[in-house]
Amino acid sequence: MHIHVSGKQIDLSDALKHRVNAHLGGLAERYFDKALEAKVTFSKARSFFTCDINVHAGRGLTLRGEGEAADANAAFDDAAEHIAKRLRRYHRRVTTHARTSKADTTQETGRSYVLKATPPAPAAKARQETGLDHDAEAEAETYAAIIAEHTTDIPALSVSEAVMRLDLASCKILLFRNRKNQQINLVYQRDDGNIGWVDTGPS
Repeated sequence: MHIHVSGKQIDLSDALKHRVNAHLGGLAERYFDKALEAKVTFSKARSFFTCDINVHAGRGLTLRGEGEAADANAAFDDAAEHIAKRLRRYHRRVTTHARTSKADTTQETGRSYVLKATPPAPAAKARQETGLDHDAEAEAETYAAIIAEHTTDIPALSVSEAVMRLDLASCKILLFRNRKNQQINLVYQRDDGNIGWVDTGPS
């Protein structure tokens, strides 16, 4: 597995880089026949270090872990443990996915966009806050412009597989095609800690 270790405006010791490579390499050997790559990024915020790990472990399978601590080594341990916990939770299914992902071509591609929100004009916002203008809400409506465009994979999954990928990638939302009814579905992290599921198929 190719592992890229970098620091944002901080210098990393060779000992830390070696430790990161050895630890992630060990995880990859345990759970995957051949993980593709991992990116590990360290940064420092005020008095603590943060570590962000992203592992691309096969077609459509991404793992993410974040950690923070008083030193870089402990921050990495925290992030790596988050990934290890998720891997232990889905051990059998992740191992099966890694071995069959090359043969799985049931995936389509869509487009994703990054929108830049335009804040409301100061005068309109002030009138809205003071209640002096009933039309201020319409005037203060936010318009967005496209500032980036990317391709994004839409995998064909069961709901349980989609929830697993959402958790492994530590992301907020996952769009997929439901294998059961062939409709576009959505799973997402709710504010209460539970998982939300939107099914567009007929009830």
